[in-house]
Amino acid sequence: MTQVQPKLPATRINDAQQALAVAQQLAEQFRRDAALRDRERQLPHHELAQFFASGLGAITVPRAFGGIAIPSAQLAAIVAILSEADAAIGQVPQNHFYALEVLRVNGSPAQQQRLYDEVLAGVHLGNALAEFNSPSAHQRSTRVTAGRLTGSKFYATGALFADRIPTAARGDDDKEQLVFVPRHQAGVSVIDDWSGFGQRTTGSGSVQFVDVIVSDEDVVPFQTAFERPTAVGPFAQILHAAIDQGIARAAFNDMLDFLRNRARPWPDSGVERASDDPLTLDRTGRLAARLSAGDALLALAGDAVDRAQQHATAENVAAASVTVAQARAWTTEVSLEAGNLLFELGGSRASLREHNFDRHWRNARTHTLHDPVRWKYPAIGNYLLNGVLPPRRGTL
Repeated sequence: MTQVQPKLPATRINDAQQALAVAQQLAEQFRRDAALRDRERQLPHHELAQFFASGLGAITVPRAFGGIAIPSAQLAAIVAILSEADAAIGQVPQNHFYALEVLRVNGSPAQQQRLYDEVLAGVHLGNALAEFNSPSAHQRSTRVTAGRLTGSKFYATGALFADRIPTAARGDDDKEQLVFVPRHQAGVSVIDDWSGFGQRTTGSGSVQFVDVIVSDEDVVPFQTAFERPTAVGPFAQILHAAIDQGIARAAFNDMLDFLRNRARPWPDSGVERASDDPLTLDRTGRLAARLSAGDALLALAGDAVDRAQQHATAENVAAASVTVAQARAWTTEVSLEAGNLLFELGGSRASLREHNFDRHWRNARTHTLHDPVRWKYPAIGNYLLNGVLPPRRGTL
């Protein structure tokens, strides 16, 4: 059993109000060079170390283990704040919190105590779930047998920065496990080969495991979290919805600043400033309303996730999945709309490289493909019309 030490020791956060304040302070720092990091692909090693040293990485740890078990709506608000400042930094902790939720529902008390203690100390959990060599995203060939882990992963968001890499692998019984692999264990190779046109600094590259020695204490059941009702799926998805909401707000705020201070009015529009144009005012007001609706949907979804966590019945989990799917579908569309509208109203000057405003649309377009919205509407409709409970999985 390997004990993992964080890059920096973490402070303790005592309540949700403090967590929100810390997130806002960090967001102010992260926002300053977000455009530069995206343009030059400067990976946020320092910024993520700051995040986990701040104590925010431990805010979902249950109270029985020393955490504050922050409500899901407030967690989503924090993720949205961070994603508004820098969408890549906002996405990286999503897998960290997801792994902690799997640990909460499936870990043994000894595993929970040890791994929660690490996280409270500042340990960052990455991920290695998806694979190229399987016919579909939920099928994996990576194996953990006789204490050895072998396989290859991609889209391993955050693994490049992490202290442990929770890894999906099939065990001796062919059931999927989540192996909390130490990042620097012999045989682990994290490859910085992510080249997406959006979310460029998430470190979402490849991970290879070659005969990696793993301890039984680091292996947590994974598949069984979906064989019975748990909130793991909707919990994962509300964080993705929050990332999209943050991206939308970043695009909207940059649009407001540009229209007020830098945009020129359309020729023959009859106004002196672009911000006085009636059509611009209409489109801006419409998007503002849609953004506020996104905040409200996230709050409703957070309450539904909390109910499913506290009382994990089939109906509560289904209701949470559907409520979160509605929020995710909405924030998907609004984040893309906000990125588009910035250019529509800002005109060609908004596309200048010095602004790097295109990163908002690129980030939204890339992140919203994580689990496409087209999967969600049929599940919502089937539940509402026919009472069919949605499938239990991490993408719904």
